[in-house]
Amino acid sequence: MIRRLFISLALSLGVTATMAQTAPMAPDQLVKQMSTDVLEAAKADKAVQAGDLNRVVALVDAKVLPFLDFQRMTSTAVGRFWRQATPEQQKRLQDEFKLLLTRSYAGALSQVKNVNIIMKPLRADAADTEVVVKTEIRGKGDPIMLDYRLAKQADGNWRIYDVNVLGVWMVDNYRNSFTQEINKNGLDGLIKLLSDKNKSMKS
Repeated sequence: MIRRLFISLALSLGVTATMAQTAPMAPDQLVKQMSTDVLEAAKADKAVQAGDLNRVVALVDAKVLPFLDFQRMTSTAVGRFWRQATPEQQKRLQDEFKLLLTRSYAGALSQVKNVNIIMKPLRADAADTEVVVKTEIRGKGDPIMLDYRLAKQADGNWRIYDVNVLGVWMVDNYRNSFTQEINKNGLDGLIKLLSDKNKSMKS
């Protein structure tokens, strides 16, 4: 439960930005500034803290999803089968995966009242196009170490495409379970599995 909670929280905290940015931010600056932005928004919104799905979805849509490389996340999670998927199947997979993660945010964002983000030094060269940003979540209990993989896009902006929580990369973890389902029931079977999970998570 704790792993799932902080995987969800990591995505919520680490990938937000403002559309008004006039120049691309460094990846660690992006994580720091926008982690604070989401934390403050969640702390100030009682509906979000209560797990109101509509409010969580609105927060995620506005502040998180525009700054995820979501196609890369989904295609990597699906693995070699992604190229075999039709455009319609790819869209369904992205939609269902997005909804699954968004619904998971409800529980994570309801528990951010006493959470703080500590940034670790960024070890990267100016010419790097992919980096890992390390952070630490401090609250009740032991600190939670979070690593973010970000890639530089053609427009110069950074987008997150994976998160490491407690030594487990989220996309790798999903890829293992997705591969098992596809091997048993095909791509449509995976889509149905994700859809059924999303329906079961409705509040």
